[in-house]
Amino acid sequence: MRPAKRLKRWLILGHRWLGIVTCLLFVVWFGSGLVMMSVGFPALTEEERRAGLPVLALDRVAVTPDAALAAAGQTDFPRALRLEMQDGGPVYRVTAWDGTRHAVSAVTGSPLAAVPEASAVAAAAHDPRAVRPRPLDPVERDQWSVTARYDPLRPFHRVALGDPDDTVLYVSARTGEVALDTSARERLWNWFGAIPHWIYLTPLRAQAALWRDVVLWVSGIATAGAVTGLVVGLLRLRPRRGFRLTPHRGWAAWHHLGGLVGGVTLVTFVASGWLSVNPNRWFGPRAPSRAMLESYAGNTAPTALDLDAVRAGACRDPVEVRFARIGGAARALIACRGAGLTVAPAEPPEAMRARIARAARLLLPEAPPPVTTLLSEEDAYWYAHHRPPRLPVLRVAFDDPAATWFHLDPVTGEVLDRLDRSGRVYRWLFHAPHSFDLGILLRHRAARDLLLWGIIAAGMVVSVSGTVVGWRRLRRNRI
Repeated sequence: MRPAKRLKRWLILGHRWLGIVTCLLFVVWFGSGLVMMSVGFPALTEEERRAGLPVLALDRVAVTPDAALAAAGQTDFPRALRLEMQDGGPVYRVTAWDGTRHAVSAVTGSPLAAVPEASAVAAAAHDPRAVRPRPLDPVERDQWSVTARYDPLRPFHRVALGDPDDTVLYVSARTGEVALDTSARERLWNWFGAIPHWIYLTPLRAQAALWRDVVLWVSGIATAGAVTGLVVGLLRLRPRRGFRLTPHRGWAAWHHLGGLVGGVTLVTFVASGWLSVNPNRWFGPRAPSRAMLESYAGNTAPTALDLDAVRAGACRDPVEVRFARIGGAARALIACRGAGLTVAPAEPPEAMRARIARAARLLLPEAPPPVTTLLSEEDAYWYAHHRPPRLPVLRVAFDDPAATWFHLDPVTGEVLDRLDRSGRVYRWLFHAPHSFDLGILLRHRAARDLLLWGIIAAGMVVSVSGTVVGWRRLRRNRI
């Protein structure tokens, strides 16, 4: 047999058996992707979290932020320091650089012990959705709190709010903060959406490294099946009289023609899904490193912020205070009920923006001075999938070897993300082909959704027909 014929034969055999193994997976992925367009995986948004916080009694705060950090065993300024209410009294919540969490009473300065169930129910009662809060069985880890981001907060009290959406809040038994909410609709539809799409089975997802390897191998094999199918489909193209393009009939014809129409998209979908778990760590992290944030703060010492300045700058109904440093100056970001964030001590917007721009240079002090741009609308690298992004935003672009960008809030000075050259490549290799987040479709979500529906329909034709053809092949071979 000539080499070309031998290669073609192995290509056909390879696709046949790869298709038998993966076609049902493609059916699941396309079907679950359709569900995910409408129902996301449960997560507590910042808006939901703040809406559930009671008004902060600043007049009862007797302990300074520095004293609270000392009580939590922190010698340097931590990753995060917040002040909010718990059990009728103000508390400091400390997130250390290693991820551990601490809660310290702002009245007595004592670290708080484990949070009882009654306190969790009381915390849930402040949520505006609460009707008749009642405790459910506590959990260490379940389907909705499976990822490692929740590890510092485990175990959880679960509290049903008794609302029409059957919302359940997860309250940390370690710190008392609300970490997650789920609704009956999310819990139902995610079994047909994110869970099969991401292979998010609890025993597997609890082992992050193993889950990542499984996703890489499964999506890698599926990519090989899709690529060989596209090649075989082109090789078997037979234009004939009567506009008949395929030598096949029935389900095989549907599979061949559907693959010719949607084969490229099928390949890009599964290949971009393979890239989503960052194989070989090709793409840089989105979060700034500790060194970057400490340099931006300008000082790793505790806050040294006078509580009187916080009280003076507070709004009428404060619910949370976050302490930060920007270019060596201590600042408090105060969240207000029904409003945004205010900054204390207050200063004119122009002066605050200039301070942020100067501090931004410290994110990468070894690089030349960055180019700073104020974005007032979305662009290809700063946009949101399901809700409007925070705008305006400062983009700080460095001319370092990684061509690193940072996005900062020009009002509060928060560092929102980090995006280097590899991250921008990832945006085009994953988000563009997987979610069609590109061009005019970013501004017209309805058009994007319609296009995705059409592509998913074509993918389902290929996948379902391939599953039927594969099953018939197995039955003929009595396997």
